[in-house]
Amino acid sequence: MKCQKVNFVLTDKESIGIINLCTVLNIPIFIGNPRQGKAKGFIDQFDTDIIFSINYIYIVEQDIIKYPKSYAINFHGSLLPKYRGRSPHVWAIINNEKTTGISAHLITEECDAGCLIYQEIIPIPEDITGAEILTEFKKQYPIVISIVIDMIQKDTINPVKQDNSKATWFGKRTPADGIINWNWQKEQLRNWIRAQTKLYPGAFTFYNHQKITIYRIEYCDYGFNQFDENGIILDIRDGVIVKTPNGAIRILDYDSDIPIEFKKGGMFHG
Repeated sequence: MKCQKVNFVLTDKESIGIINLCTVLNIPIFIGNPRQGKAKGFIDQFDTDIIFSINYIYIVEQDIIKYPKSYAINFHGSLLPKYRGRSPHVWAIINNEKTTGISAHLITEECDAGCLIYQEIIPIPEDITGAEILTEFKKQYPIVISIVIDMIQKDTINPVKQDNSKATWFGKRTPADGIINWNWQKEQLRNWIRAQTKLYPGAFTFYNHQKITIYRIEYCDYGFNQFDENGIILDIRDGVIVKTPNGAIRILDYDSDIPIEFKKGGMFHG
């Protein structure tokens, strides 16, 4: 792959690492929302062949899509057409998927719907967390970008239309979305918790009106009565053990704003 010149970067104000790197490398940078033509005057200064969108938080509109001479390409963190939208790797873990990936696709005005150029499959191991798989994505993105650049240089791009009948879409997650429902089965609870563990705000519940953020659990074979309420604490002698509809779980890692004294028979509430 030949060395390429980066003419400019568009990013958001929270991406301090990108902003600092552009400053060091003397790369022109636009910071903020580019929509409704806000970035047009900036990008009009440059003669550009290709635009890449990589984990860009803003929807790219037509004035940017049509700007490059050759391609406007987005790199999305799922195997499209599955998991269009926001936080696809988190949703994939929540939904117990066994694989995810990176899709390079042409940018269209419809979010994540453009023709596919290249896809890289990334396995989702049984115990991996949302933060850990994000680290794997960071390793894979430069590789996938290099592959796509090489395809462009060799003129081997062959866009393939997405099958919209198989498309799924998931929305933006907020910290409030992390609340735990103790009526879920233990497998769903585990996926919910590991998908949102440290680095993210976390899955949470309440005990005596105090918020508890839970980062890691494991299944255990502690006995229970079917008719006990889900979320009841079964034992505290070997960790906090909690009943779910189809088995008990042990809380391995949690946090709270104040010290909590758990008691057998106490209840967690969503």
